[in-house]
Amino acid sequence: MKSANSVPTELVHKWAGKIRHWLLGAFWVLLVFFLIWTSFFTVPADSVAIVQRFGRYLDTDDSGLHFKIPFGVDKVTLIPVRRQLKLEFGFGDKNTTNPYQASREPQQEQDMVTGDLNSANVEWVVQYMIEDPKAYLFATSDPEETLRAASEAVMREVIGDRTIDEVITYGRQDIENSATPLTQALCKKYELGLRVTLIQLKNVNPPQPVQDSFNDVNNAQQEKQRAINNATGQYNQVIPKARGEADQTVAEANGYASKRINEATGDANYFSSIFAEYSKAPDITRKRLCLETVTTVMPKISHKIILDDDTAKLLPFLLSSPGTRLGQ
Repeated sequence: MKSANSVPTELVHKWAGKIRHWLLGAFWVLLVFFLIWTSFFTVPADSVAIVQRFGRYLDTDDSGLHFKIPFGVDKVTLIPVRRQLKLEFGFGDKNTTNPYQASREPQQEQDMVTGDLNSANVEWVVQYMIEDPKAYLFATSDPEETLRAASEAVMREVIGDRTIDEVITYGRQDIENSATPLTQALCKKYELGLRVTLIQLKNVNPPQPVQDSFNDVNNAQQEKQRAINNATGQYNQVIPKARGEADQTVAEANGYASKRINEATGDANYFSSIFAEYSKAPDITRKRLCLETVTTVMPKISHKIILDDDTAKLLPFLLSSPGTRLGQ
């Protein structure tokens, strides 16, 4: 006969065997799942994937689904090459996806000295893109920090070559245009794999103790420019109009002068031609002129009386005419 304790012992061994079987099955299931899960990766549309095998560069894959050797043999690093990135200097928003974007030492970055030994607080933004993902990942240990240091050095150099008035007022565009190629040249020199697309100045202010005075100067310059613009606008309205009227008057006078000259020339030529004909045949020409004059004058006369050389007295003839009275 079996003892009373033998039954529980057999049950314990039975259940222990089942548990070991289940654990072994779960292990293989998890192993297969992990194998499948680590055998592929997906690259977003704005990125490329740098594949390393045992830490050595293997390939660069574009967006889409790709396969790799699991268990950490192939390591994949996603690089956002089609995304516009930026670095902020002198200020920064802490809630950003790019951990390098915000300034870590805003006050130190914005304090600068101009060429005329004045102090200015300069805030700016560097927009850049990852141009060479392989160089970005392997050439330098920290490309963004290197770019931040390079941009700060370039901006201090550019600001140091200009006066405080240029930095605060009219020289902002020139500063941006000068700093962009210099920063890009340093990126190529250091092989950062980055391309600087834009450098934009944000707030540029004088130090706080003299800021009110600089604001007064800026307001005065704006008022001056506004007055110049108003005067230029009035000039452009009045002067062209006056010039147009003057040109019109001169043109009318020239036209009238040409008309009178042409008419006088025509009359002179007419009389000259008549005199030439008259010189050839005076009697005939005199008679023709007389007939032409009579032809022109006679239609304008309402009552016509034609006399010949034999008419001795005109008055009795007029009195004897019916319906004729003196004074008509």
